[in-house]
Amino acid sequence: MDDFDRLFHEYHAPIVRYLTRQTGDRDLAEELAQETFLRALRHGPTVNVRSWLFTVATNLVRDTARREVRQRRHLELLRAEQEEVENEREYEPVTPGADELKKASLAREALYALADRDRVALLMCEEGLSYQEIAAALDLSVQSVGTTLTRARKRVVQQYEALVNRENGKGEANVAS
Repeated sequence: MDDFDRLFHEYHAPIVRYLTRQTGDRDLAEELAQETFLRALRHGPTVNVRSWLFTVATNLVRDTARREVRQRRHLELLRAEQEEVENEREYEPVTPGADELKKASLAREALYALADRDRVALLMCEEGLSYQEIAAALDLSVQSVGTTLTRARKRVVQQYEALVNRENGKGEANVAS
């Protein structure tokens, strides 16, 4: 087994999990993981492979998000035009299991309301990256990783609670970052 095969077998599953959490889409995560490893194959050896792979994966998510924002704007314009024509909205009944789906959706929304660096740090920590690896991937000092993670955890909980309150009609859902 050559170095690239070893690299792929060792890091593919963690990269896909990380990307799935970042994107919320397993298929997209698989595609981005493939691109990450393709870039690793082209790039060649690096000092800290794990940090480098997660950095590349993070950058691919950002690129994809930017592209999706442009596509979403276009779709919103089309949707607005369609709504003007129809001028009515349909009611969609709640399906069984909707509470769990709603909670997961609110948790994902709370996570994505975080600053980019905070969200990425949390997800990298969840994947088991060390403080040193997170620091290298995010261009932080090792000492500030702990502070970043503590702040991110606090803010995601606050944001989630605010979103739950909004859903229950108890107030605003936007917590300052």
